[in-house]
Amino acid sequence: MSERPIWDPRQYLRHSGHRTRPFLDLLARVDAPAPARVADLGCGAGNVTALLAERWPAARITGFDNSPQMLERARRYAGPLLDFAHADAETWAPGEAAYDLIVSNALLQWVPGHADLFPAWLDALTPGGTFAFQVPGNFSAPSHTALAALCDSPRWRGRLGGAGGRSAAVLEPGEYLARLAALGCEADVWETTYLQILHGEDPVLDWVKGTALRPVLTALADDPQACRAFVGEYAEALRAAYPAGPYGTVFPFRRVFAVARRAAAR
Repeated sequence: MSERPIWDPRQYLRHSGHRTRPFLDLLARVDAPAPARVADLGCGAGNVTALLAERWPAARITGFDNSPQMLERARRYAGPLLDFAHADAETWAPGEAAYDLIVSNALLQWVPGHADLFPAWLDALTPGGTFAFQVPGNFSAPSHTALAALCDSPRWRGRLGGAGGRSAAVLEPGEYLARLAALGCEADVWETTYLQILHGEDPVLDWVKGTALRPVLTALADDPQACRAFVGEYAEALRAAYPAGPYGTVFPFRRVFAVARRAAAR
């Protein structure tokens, strides 16, 4: 199985409205009047990085991602003060120049042990600088438990065992609060469950094709018949877990947010 999923920006952006909403809610709690340098870790297709540029047009903003496909799409937003670069969050080195704001949107669930990286990232902030992130917190939802169970079923275990599970990577809100407070930050941590209404045929499947299903689609990319078989089984499970209603399919989605401000210099 491929170590890293191959991303499809077009599929990811099919639900851009729902995917962008948590970022906007995170951004609303960031109090950074005039940051000079901003880093967006896991910028993806660049659409939310562009929102950073809209809010702080005088800031030097760099979006980082390890997906060539996402970076190709993101560079459509590049400008004099907005650029994009290849980097992996697990090994990202901020460099000598400090940042006033580091943002990460729906990335850290893909980075096991990411909380251990917080000290280095906070050290990269100017005094009084801000680190803000949001991650999915829905790994106990049917969308994920059904995927993990199917990957670990006798038919698929040999090829896909473990491909559906990332729950250990994401901490509970209280754990994030404790970690950030122990590092001397003033931290604001919260969670929200969005009752997203999705439309169309197999809409939850269409959603996860852009995110959680990517490792499986990557692993089976060289075997279209097996890929169709797996997706068919998974679609059946999703229909049972998320039945369509008269106004669409309700897809509850829990998110965990944190905004941490580094202590100002005395």
